[in-house]
Amino acid sequence: MRIAELIGLKKFRVADGPEPEPRKGEVLIQVGAVGVCGSDMHYYAEGGIGDSRVKYPVVLGHEPAGTVIRTGPDVTGISPGDRFALEPAIPCQACEMCRRGLQNLCDNMRFMSSGGVPGFFRQRVVLPAHNLIPIPQHISLEVATLIEPLAVVLHSMKFASLRPGETAAVFGAGPIGLLTIAALKLAGASRIWAVEPVAHRRDMAKHMGADVVLDKTDPEKTILKDTSNRGVDVAFDCAAKKGTVRRVVASLAKAGRLVYTGIPSELDIPFDAVGLRKKELTIYNVYRSNHQSEAARDLLATHSRYFAPLVTHTKALDDIQAAFLVVDRYQDGVGKMVITAA
Repeated sequence: MRIAELIGLKKFRVADGPEPEPRKGEVLIQVGAVGVCGSDMHYYAEGGIGDSRVKYPVVLGHEPAGTVIRTGPDVTGISPGDRFALEPAIPCQACEMCRRGLQNLCDNMRFMSSGGVPGFFRQRVVLPAHNLIPIPQHISLEVATLIEPLAVVLHSMKFASLRPGETAAVFGAGPIGLLTIAALKLAGASRIWAVEPVAHRRDMAKHMGADVVLDKTDPEKTILKDTSNRGVDVAFDCAAKKGTVRRVVASLAKAGRLVYTGIPSELDIPFDAVGLRKKELTIYNVYRSNHQSEAARDLLATHSRYFAPLVTHTKALDDIQAAFLVVDRYQDGVGKMVITAA
């Protein structure tokens, strides 16, 4: 089978690799489509994220969907040809965090595409049967790749605790930011500001439900002006770029909630301590998702026409080098890039 390996900064190698075989309780999947995530881009362009550095070669990709080829022993209710979204997280189910129901914080997590565990940029993969999420026929495999990032967004929305009629701001309109805007709209936010320097992403933010779109030129001043100097109830930092969190703090109302969803490149991020203290803000940090995959699947199934336009580009596995270049350079109006691996 064909496997795409990142072998250096901004350098992929696509080659033949060994065929996997399902064992007891496992399923062999033909990978049909895999979304390119922001964390994939960090590994590609920077060689890691914070203190997590890449050990080359590495197989990235953790937003997959595919079709069953065959099942291993003791797997029931799953047949060849069935279509699934594929959950990349394999928690141990035995540590303290797992026992508390916080599987995303598992002490012994195997997360496919990080920590030396190969991801899904390959043609076939073996997974535990319980990591398969059935998808309805009207959702394509390409659109089903949105389930994993949408689950992250729904996890972040739990922290936001948005009440109908509250206001929100989203900094960064990449795929996670765009999905956050959509989730806020569906949850009843009365007004949403989106902050994004890339023009075509601002256009996509409007489609997803943003009422106001701003570039990166002092957006907090506009948000404060629009809210009579009050600020918004909840703000999401989905960009995690240098200085964005300061703007988020400035945009928030007193007693507001800051949800930090983005993945920063740096180890240390400067915060506006005065603003945090005087406004008595609450900060929530988001790490992947937890028990939200089925809810994300259901939301996507109900609003598939709404979400589907986020998938703007597809490229074959053999063209993964060109695909990542498009995303890295924000070329061609790219929203979500999907690698088709079948």
